[in-house]
Amino acid sequence: MAPTSDKELESIRKRKLQDLQKQAASKEQRKLQADGHAVLNKVFKGRAWEVFNAAQAQFPVETAKIEQMLVNLVLAGKINVMEGEQLYALLKEIGLPVRLNTAIRVLTHGKTESLSERFKESTR
Repeated sequence: MAPTSDKELESIRKRKLQDLQKQAASKEQRKLQADGHAVLNKVFKGRAWEVFNAAQAQFPVETAKIEQMLVNLVLAGKINVMEGEQLYALLKEIGLPVRLNTAIRVLTHGKTESLSERFKESTR
């Protein structure tokens, strides 16, 4: 009976070790991701985060690779500032057609309303 319990204990130890390794790897991944966001936060200006978050929601795998490349370029000193329009153009150039929520607002008589509301009022 002793050899069986030794095998069971060894398998339990292996499983626990694998679980701990997975936890450590996920912690490391989250730390790297947080560091990457901190680096990008220094160079992203304007609506860059809005574009980046929209791209990340639509293309999570590709955006993770692009984020790492951008972080490397920033750390190498090749990128100092990146506006939202520049990031959008970059993503479009590499084949990621990021869809952004857009709305046209009209200001009349101190009141801001969407263009669709404006058309509805004018057709009444």
